[in-house]
Parts: sequence; C-alpha cells; structure tokens
Amino acid sequence: MKKGFVYIAFLGLLVASCDKDLGNYNYHTLPSPTVTGIDTRIDARKNERLQLAPNIEGEGFDASNCRFEWKAISVNDADSATVIGTDRELDYLMLLPEGAYTLYFTITDRPTGVFWQTNYELWVTQVTSEGWMVLCSDNGKTRLDMISAVTGQTYRDVLSNTGIPELNGPRRIQQLKGYTEEDSPFYLLTDEGATRLGNDGFAWKEEYSLHYEMGQSQTAIPYEMVTTTGGKMMVSGTDFYYASTRTIIELFGMPRNKDFRVAPMAGSNVASTSVIAPLVLMYDIDNKRFMGYGHLLAGEDFNNMDPLHEMNEMAALLDDLTEGGVIGSAFDVFPTGYDYVYMENTRYDPGNGKMGVTYTVLSDGEKRHLYGIQLGDMLPQSWTDCQSALGKAYYGDLSACTDITKVSDLFAFSSLKNCMYYAVGGTLYRVDLSAAPLRAERQFTLPNGEQITRLKFNLYRNTANQNRSYDLVVGSLKGEEGILRIYRDNALEGDFSKVEPEVYGGFARIVDATYREW
Repeated sequence: MKKGFVYIAFLGLLVASCDKDLGNYNYHTLPSPTVTGIDTRIDARKNERLQLAPNIEGEGFDASNCRFEWKAISVNDADSATVIGTDRELDYLMLLPEGAYTLYFTITDRPTGVFWQTNYELWVTQVTSEGWMVLCSDNGKTRLDMISAVTGQTYRDVLSNTGIPELNGPRRIQQLKGYTEEDSPFYLLTDEGATRLGNDGFAWKEEYSLHYEMGQSQTAIPYEMVTTTGGKMMVSGTDFYYASTRTIIELFGMPRNKDFRVAPMAGSNVASTSVIAPLVLMYDIDNKRFMGYGHLLAGEDFNNMDPLHEMNEMAALLDDLTEGGVIGSAFDVFPTGYDYVYMENTRYDPGNGKMGVTYTVLSDGEKRHLYGIQLGDMLPQSWTDCQSALGKAYYGDLSACTDITKVSDLFAFSSLKNCMYYAVGGTLYRVDLSAAPLRAERQFTLPNGEQITRLKFNLYRNTANQNRSYDLVVGSLKGEEGILRIYRDNALEGDFSKVEPEVYGGFARIVDATYREW
C-alpha cells in the first residue's frame, strides 16, 4: 500500500539577506521518492524474522546516495526507540516485547542531509498473545497452560522460564488492563500469595508481587480481584480492601471493614464504564448481613460521611442523598441472619441498561435464597451509565432445585438471560429465574465419570469479544486429566443442552480459565 512521505529538509546555511548574494548559490530540486509494497499495518511474531522489501521509485532518485533506517517506538512508551535495521530491505529477528509500535522508515540523502520519512503500524505478537489462559493445580502446584489463538496449539507450563517462585494452591488468573500498570495486566492469585504477570510472555519481576501494592507494609492473599469504575477491590482472608484508580492507581491501604469478617467475594457493577461514585457490596459473615461501601462518601461531595453501612441503612441514606435513590421491589428489605454461600457479578440488567446484577446465594439450614442486587451510582447524572444508586432486582427461593444443598461454588449466572447454572458432580443444571416456582433443568452430564471443577461465563472486556460473554466455560477432571470445554451460545438462548463444545485436553486439575484478549 502506498504511503505519503513527509518531506523534511535541514539546510546547513541560511539564505543571505542581501540581494547581491542570491546569485552565489546553485539550487537543485531533489527528487522525492515514492515507496510502495508495504501495508499500512504490519503483523510480526516474536522470535521470528520480519522481512520487508519496499519498492522505492522516483525520477532521478539515486538510492545509492542514501542511508536507510528502520526505527520502532512503542505506542505506550514514546520515549523509547529501537533501531531494528539500517539497510534498504529489513531483515530482523523480532526481539521487541509484544505490543503496538510505530515503525518509522527513514531515507536520508547523504550529500544534502535531506530525509524523507514514513510510518507504519507494527503489531508484535507471540504464541501467548491471545487465547485461553488455563490455571491448573498440578498436585497442588500452580501451573499455567495456554491455548493459543495465534497458532491453535496448546502450550504447557508457560511460567516455568519466567523466574517466578513456586506457588501452591492456585485460585484465579485474571486480566485487568486499565486497573494496574500497563506492562503487567495479569493477576495470578494463589493460596501462598498473589502477583502480577508481565504483558510480554507473562514475564515476572519481584516488584509485581501484590505486597508492593499494599500500604503499611502489609501483604494479602485475595480470592479474586473485582473492579468497578475508578476502583478495584479484593477480599483477603476475611478483610475487604479497596484501591481507587480514578486518577492514579493507589495502594490498597488498610482493610475497610470494621469489627466484622467478610465473605470471600465482593459485589460490583461490572456492566458500567461510566460511574461517578460507585457503590460496592460485601457480606458480613459475623452478623450475617449485607454491607454497602461507597468510597466517595468519605469525600467533600457527601460531607465526609462514613462510607460503610449495613445495606438497609445504606438504602435509606441513598434515598435521602440522591435523586435516583433506590429502585426495584423484588424484596422489601435486605435479609439478615442467613449464611453466605456464593456471590457473582454479571452484566445482566433486567431493564436493558448498564446496572448489572450481583447475585448472592444465602442459606438458612436446608433452604437456599437468591438475591439479585444492582449496584449503581451514588451521584447519578444524565450522562453516566446508571440512573439510580441501588436496585432491588431479584429474589428467588432455590430450595426445590435438585441437589442445590451440595453446591458451594460451582455456580454461573448469565449476563444474557435471567438464568442460573450450577454443577453437581459431572452434571450441569439450568434454572430459569423468571419462572415460579424455581426448578432445575438438567442440561447435560459429562461422559466417563468426569467431575466439573470450574464453571463460569468469561466476561470479555474488548468490544469485539463482548457477545462471547454468553459462552459457558466448563473445566472438568477425568481421572488425572483436566479437560476444558467452551460451549458457544451462538443462538443466544442460554440453552446448552444441545451445544457441541470446543474440547481441549491434557491439563491438570482446572482451577480457572480466562481468555487473554489482544
């Protein structure tokens, strides 16, 4: 594809101001070259050769009098530049870290110093740039495998040569671009600690350890990282931590819960991208109640109020403070006295907006209760995603669902349909949350005695992948082999009983699977 050149001339002498000197100079028109044969976007694979052979034409243009330079500058670091070639034709073994670059091709006329320059998009990928990150427990040890969307092959134990210390008890692998440093958007969470991983081949450095993101010389071992607009949160042990990312990426600081212990998961509106004052959720396992936390309540906009309240108190406060207040009537009051079972954030909004529902399963002896709560904006504005602060979106009694008392964490809630899924052994059930009374419908039973070990809907972040957030991810164990199945919901019906999945084998026990987006 032809690219227009920028013509830049440096003159060694200024034209004299006296008319009598004008005749002392001989002026020559330098022929401008035309370059073809290179596409605007160039895709390169790390550790493979990048070869470019531009066609350079122009009447009277003499390439033998020119110098050539190929220079790459990272889109994320404009201060760094790497010269990858000085010949007319580029032949370079790609050693640049994966990422986006601007590639400058410069032709300089030796006698005059005049140069012409053009630029191209350069995208450097490697086999692990995109695909499924499959976190396994290999006899208790953490192992990360990768199903590459670049090559279609599966790569085992991709952390083995990164220098990361051995960590036991894997919990989660997450990609949180925009909520941490640009060069290390992945969080690996284990029973023995948590760390970020680098963008380039999951590289690891000591400063990626979560310890460096904590204040007061603390450390933390989170179950899962949860994000909201302008913040991220986690539960470590039984303590809740919050870090603002609104203007800068802050440290987590001290725990935000007061005199009570919290359940492992935090609730957040993961459907929104534009919220001024987000409200987040935790469950107090000592006093058996929902608690609401509004980070910005402690600011001047709210007269420096206490940001932490029991949810019924929070609802009354929000009705007084905000124009949007509390919407929905699925239940009258937030319950107390129930034991925590499970919590999950979804993008499902019964009003087709961007107040995603957070579902919480609670137990009362043999009974199981399901609450759907919408966490909105405490300062709702016409231009934000949420027009209210809080929503009482759903209540259902799950007690009649098959073997529901046997389930503690193998739940999955759809972001497309008002449906809940859960697994018992190797059997998957679906519950239509719009029906009454609630009943479980068997979707399928895996063959050969396989046991389901992970169940989720992967919430993609890139716009191009959003519709894939409705696909069900199932990890299972057959003997000692972990198997990953992806059930694509192409019909968008939420029914997986007749869907033929993509099947990948050869793993250890699958703990988590997250799609690495490029």
